[in-house]
Amino acid sequence: MKKKNLIIFGTRPEAIKMAPLVKQFQKHHDVFETRVCITAQHREMLDQVLEFFEITPDYDMNLMKPNQNLYTLTADIITGLKPILEEFKPDFVYVHGDTTTTMASSIASFYSGAKVCHVEAGLRTFNKRSPFPEEVNRSVAGSICDYHFSPTTTSKSNLLKENISGESILVTGNTVIDALHFSSKKVTYDNYGDDEITILKEVVDASKKLVLVTGHRRENHGQGFINICTALKEIAETNPNIQIIYPVHLNPNVQKPVYELLDGINNVKLISPLSYPAFVWLMNQSYLIITDSGGVQEEAPSLGKPVLVMRDTTERPEAVEAGTVILVGTNTSRIIKETQELIDNSKKYDSMSSLHNPYGDGKACERIIEFVSNL
Repeated sequence: MKKKNLIIFGTRPEAIKMAPLVKQFQKHHDVFETRVCITAQHREMLDQVLEFFEITPDYDMNLMKPNQNLYTLTADIITGLKPILEEFKPDFVYVHGDTTTTMASSIASFYSGAKVCHVEAGLRTFNKRSPFPEEVNRSVAGSICDYHFSPTTTSKSNLLKENISGESILVTGNTVIDALHFSSKKVTYDNYGDDEITILKEVVDASKKLVLVTGHRRENHGQGFINICTALKEIAETNPNIQIIYPVHLNPNVQKPVYELLDGINNVKLISPLSYPAFVWLMNQSYLIITDSGGVQEEAPSLGKPVLVMRDTTERPEAVEAGTVILVGTNTSRIIKETQELIDNSKKYDSMSSLHNPYGDGKACERIIEFVSNL
């Protein structure tokens, strides 16, 4: 009898990291019956990823609403999953990382009696307010899940300290590297047609070093983003040999300071948020990346791109220890100093860009499938 898998996700980052697992399980259809459920906590950005990876969900809860809040989203996910879990009766449910979808789905799946598997398990900052609400989401999921697929030995160690049985933990590497290997090849094919990438080719100034910026974290709203934009303004104005490209998040708390401080600067291009394939293409073109994103900290080292992280804490300390990323927080002078050094100091840049990525070799999904096959 086939083992029944239900893979649940709801946001773009989750979809990117779960897509290669879906594709791998589908290759093993003789052993597993695999279905995909999306909460659509994000909608348009999620759909773009599904189209790129050619995944058609079996269940679409379509929960995204205007002015969505954590209270109703959590309740809607739990109650919305009940009939799906009762109809399919999965043996294993797979959730990913630290979203509200992850936390609520793990609770609902536990209620159903399914074995819950946590992909990207064990990341911790040990500060429940940073990042918010992600730190609590992944901790709740970790306390519920039966099997934990940790990207690194550090994340495994975090789980062991929480009295999680070592036999239920597998160090896999991060599935985002599996996704990146696939995606990077796909977007560089000469015949790959993508309107966004075509437009980006006109935007990128190949004569300048490209600094790619992304930022959206709640904890940086307000003064944090003012500090970030003040730093970017000075960097741009004192370095005419660079080009800053910033896909600006749609949240008004991000848009307001970014456009007030950076709009109109010649070597700063403020553009709309990018689809996943276009963003992978742009990462490939970049010299340096400045971000508050978690996923970029994992992806960029595989492309040989140094990363400055605009956060005070990170649940990805392996990258800091390996030297592939530098924490700069939202301190204006620190952002300027570290960026300038990587622009001016080729020895430091070359050293940082050639370091080994601590997040894996692109075979995380294979390890997960082998593990579950033997359960």
